[in-house]
Amino acid sequence: MKKQKQFIFRCSSCGHEEPKWLGRCPECGEWNTLVETAAAKNSPGLPKGGSAGVPQSLPLSSVNPQEGSRIPSGIGELDRVLGGGIMKRSAVLVGGEPGIGKSTLLLQAAAAAETNGRILYISGEESAGQVRMRADRLGITGERIEIVCTGRLEDIETILEAVKPIIIVVDSVQTLFSPEVGLVPGTVNQMKFCSFELISWVKERDAALFLVAHVTKDGTIAGPKALEHMVDTVLYFEQTDGDSRFLRASKNRFGSVDEIGIFTMGEKGLAVVEDPSVLFLVSREGELPPGVATAAVLEGSRTLLVEIQALAVPAKGSMSRVFSDRIDAGRVSRVAATLEKHLKLNLSDHDLYVNVAGGIRIAEVGVELALGAALYSARTGIPLPPRTAIAGELSLAGEVRPVRRLPGRIKTARNLGFDCFLGPVPDNQDYSGDPIPSETDTLRYVKDLRSSIANLFT
Repeated sequence: MKKQKQFIFRCSSCGHEEPKWLGRCPECGEWNTLVETAAAKNSPGLPKGGSAGVPQSLPLSSVNPQEGSRIPSGIGELDRVLGGGIMKRSAVLVGGEPGIGKSTLLLQAAAAAETNGRILYISGEESAGQVRMRADRLGITGERIEIVCTGRLEDIETILEAVKPIIIVVDSVQTLFSPEVGLVPGTVNQMKFCSFELISWVKERDAALFLVAHVTKDGTIAGPKALEHMVDTVLYFEQTDGDSRFLRASKNRFGSVDEIGIFTMGEKGLAVVEDPSVLFLVSREGELPPGVATAAVLEGSRTLLVEIQALAVPAKGSMSRVFSDRIDAGRVSRVAATLEKHLKLNLSDHDLYVNVAGGIRIAEVGVELALGAALYSARTGIPLPPRTAIAGELSLAGEVRPVRRLPGRIKTARNLGFDCFLGPVPDNQDYSGDPIPSETDTLRYVKDLRSSIANLFT
């Protein structure tokens, strides 16, 4: 007797599946969107036949922790952002603007990965000849890298079973499609369905998956937000005005999201920046111009010295405005209000412009005292002392609060030739392991905003 064909009802809006028809989708809440569709043989929730396909539970203590071992990518900055290397049985989503270097980064990582396994590069946007041209330009022989140019999910699954790669790169996820969902790639349902199938494949084997994704005009990854929930790590590749590239993690199940990878793009591809501080400091002779301060900030596990530039000009309209894209404009307004309240410095009738040299975005609270000093200098026209680094968090009460890893910030500033350091009184409860230096003429601890300005400008 012929086996009856199984059907499911799939939502045309979000891709949610139900065994029977419903008037309203329980996932997205849309009405009359469940459409009868032929069920795939390996669809989630359907039995695969036999008891062998039924998952079995086991005690957590009996799980072998080596199953989650990492593969060094051969690129130190990428390993830093990933949390120490490429985690096996994980999926990584890499997003960025067109031409920023996503494909270059993953091709270099595929060639440099410290593994004896095979590596599969799936290209849905470029031909094999175009990928080979890029590899030749980057000096990559590609002996371990195998390439296939297709976006059809069924073909990819067949190749995966034949090759059994240890690292899989899909460039890009918007080119994947399956006839079971439709023939148009890039739709919400296509990306969710194809990504789920590939993620399920690597979860069952000691492999790692990289998915390249395009971004929208506002800088977020194109497609459903559920795609970010499906993967283990979400990386964003950012570009400054020059050749610098910043790799950040907005989600990481196996590491911190505070780390940042810094690269420069050249003729031979992406190169790791050994000394990041040289990108964010401006070489000058003589005294600093008004409105310039050097901040010692934390980016993950390392300290960076960045130059904060501020400009205060009379407002052109009835209301003053804040122009700042590298430091949150709300933080700039809050620091300016604190200066106006506690130092009687009139900033409410001025437009404020704030920039960070090198184009890096700063979100750490330790930048606030340096930002306040830069705004004060810009408004009064008095320059700060040269070779002075600043760190500290400002409260609305005008207090300078302690910051994490203060000894490490002081050490980095001294190694880069900064003679003076101004920071908050150390908090012994936040001891990081390094000895806390004693206060000297070149190392000054302050408790409030007023004493900070007095130390810097008198």
